[in-house]
Amino acid sequence: MNAQPNTPMTRDFVLAVEGLTVSFDGFKAVDNLSFYVDENEIRVIIGPNGAGKTTVLDLICGRTKATDGSIRFKDRELTTMKEHEIVRAGVGRKFQNPSIYEDLTVFENLEISYPKGRSVFGALMFRRDSAVKERVRNIAETIFLADHLDQRAEYLSHGQKQWLEIGMLLIQDPELLMLDEPVAGMSVSERRKTAELLNTIIKDRSVIVIEHDMKFVEDIAHKVTVLHQGKVLSEGSMAKVQADPKVIEVYLGH
Repeated sequence: MNAQPNTPMTRDFVLAVEGLTVSFDGFKAVDNLSFYVDENEIRVIIGPNGAGKTTVLDLICGRTKATDGSIRFKDRELTTMKEHEIVRAGVGRKFQNPSIYEDLTVFENLEISYPKGRSVFGALMFRRDSAVKERVRNIAETIFLADHLDQRAEYLSHGQKQWLEIGMLLIQDPELLMLDEPVAGMSVSERRKTAELLNTIIKDRSVIVIEHDMKFVEDIAHKVTVLHQGKVLSEGSMAKVQADPKVIEVYLGH
């Protein structure tokens, strides 16, 4: 696969998506898409409904199989791997609606996500040792839930549930974290704290975010990719894409 123009061949990207295409009954939901994510980068993907944003995340995590193209994560080709293999390789995915265990406490939700318990054997041999407890407490501190460890998840606010699910991914220590509309339904203060959270966790990983809230995008994005009809319409800093006449016409103008 040929690299995109102006893409240095010598650079080591965390994620290199090249020529990615997926067709559903002849309709190209993603059409010859290429983009590159650096280490410790927050990449935000924006665009109108139907632009292919969520489909891109589905392709990266293996939920949907590509018709053509390449997805390389730290020099591993993801298009040939199964979903659980991609998770083990270091890719974490959060969907739009929080997927947590509401009848368990915050501590138990984080503990159950600890990597030791991933396999049947690992789950049988799992012990709540000091390393597990320390890791859970560290993650809880990061996601603003240190004072809620003994609280059942069902009693958390909507924003806190979103943070908990992010924590359940963080405890597995992914090198690439993908979040689909993480601040939808949050209060202004919760959105602010989520921006703070993302700017903290990229010290050890890269993050891809799909989002419609432009103020939130301004607060977090290192680089923005604008999708339209499955293709890159514009890419660059938030200021650059906001000033792009094509982006204003098909997305921001509405």
